[in-house]
Amino acid sequence: MKKNKSPSLKKALKKYRVNSSEILKPPEIAWGMISKDKNNFIPLGTLGNFSLIIGKAKSKKSFFIGLITSTILKNNKNLLNHLQSRLPKGKEGVLYFDTEQGKYHVQLVLKRICKQINIKNPKHLKMYGLRSLNPKERLDLIEFAIYKNDDIGFVVIDGIKDLITSINSEEEATGIASKLLKWSEERNIHIVCVLHQNKGDNNARGHLGSELVHKAETVLSVSKSENDKNISVVEAEMCRNEEPDIFAFEIIDGLPIQVEDYEERAKTKKKKYDVLDIPHYQMYQLLTEVYSFKNEYKYAELMIAIKTAHKKQLKKPLADIPARDLIIYMKNMNWLIQEKERMPYKLGKYETKTD
Repeated sequence: MKKNKSPSLKKALKKYRVNSSEILKPPEIAWGMISKDKNNFIPLGTLGNFSLIIGKAKSKKSFFIGLITSTILKNNKNLLNHLQSRLPKGKEGVLYFDTEQGKYHVQLVLKRICKQINIKNPKHLKMYGLRSLNPKERLDLIEFAIYKNDDIGFVVIDGIKDLITSINSEEEATGIASKLLKWSEERNIHIVCVLHQNKGDNNARGHLGSELVHKAETVLSVSKSENDKNISVVEAEMCRNEEPDIFAFEIIDGLPIQVEDYEERAKTKKKKYDVLDIPHYQMYQLLTEVYSFKNEYKYAELMIAIKTAHKKQLKKPLADIPARDLIIYMKNMNWLIQEKERMPYKLGKYETKTD
């Protein structure tokens, strides 16, 4: 080691040492969620850290980010009964950067936030649309704004992938994660980033996603409910603090509103109709009616006849795809007989197959 580096490294080593006798205060809370029993407040974002929101396209991530931003702007007041911000005095400012949408749609998000908190022009919110810039320009502008505004306590970056050129570059991923850690600690702020999930699984996209998940204080996923596609479900994927309850919301009159009875609704939601769930005897009853008119049918004729009989007997319209699936199933059960491809379909005997 060169001698001229020793003093500076020794000084740095002393600066970053942690010892047991030093009195350290816990980080101040940016925002969190009140438990459903109202007895517990769970911090989800603290000053000096960053968190990550992930989800697939059209899962309503931006609606949820707007909801978080509205919570921050209603500092120390509950939003939708369960969300609350606790930013300290002098740190109420919010910077919101959208990297994906044009100015018009960014303004729609802004108007939605204003409507959610019933304030026409929130004085603590500064919102920016950066879609027209290149990755380096976006990164430089965000860094400049973070260090210029001393009252900032909360920052949103909706589209963190747009600050780099390749989502699978390990070097760039490490660089962005380091920037977020540096900004949040040096400026004593909380940063929320938004990133898409992979199409094939629920992991955050690329090397960038892996790096941010490992460094984030909290990772929340937003997904559409399997039982009701109008409902989006927010769940904790990783938390350094206590995990919050599942939070579900739906869009009513253009605003995200919490679904208070989500778990109950999920249990009682009717299962989507599946034509192959029809009991076998009823399936064959459809065929007996169809073949009461003719002894054989070409495929197109059979499709129409099956759909007509289904609507008559089961009081439900049947689309082409489920009608096709029903014909294939009936053929596999030997209730429909086709001697050769492209030949007419005839009625077979009612027998049930066993494995």
